[in-house]
Amino acid sequence: MAIEAVSATVSLKAGERLAGLNHVAELRARYWGDSWKGVERFVDDMRDKRDPQFEENNRALAAIFFLAKIPAARHELELSELTTDEKKALITAMNHFRAVVSLFPKRLTMPN
Repeated sequence: MAIEAVSATVSLKAGERLAGLNHVAELRARYWGDSWKGVERFVDDMRDKRDPQFEENNRALAAIFFLAKIPAARHELELSELTTDEKKALITAMNHFRAVVSLFPKRLTMPN
């Protein structure tokens, strides 16, 4: 016997998903403290020169900083040197990528 119920999921546009992710990030900061250590760990991993994909990782990280509108001259700084507004912009940019990536086609193939 199948369970028949209304779907519990709703399709969200990228902007709606971004707004939701940013709202959840604000709630997490308010009630559980910030997760900046996780962001620092992510950036350190992306900046790891021993990684075979270092150049591509560096480009991806530059894209995140660019989306956050952080000037190129500040991309190489330690994250602790960023202003509070830059940190917020960085989190928003990361959430924007998360929102957009969720819309990618599921089974990508390389062209022949």
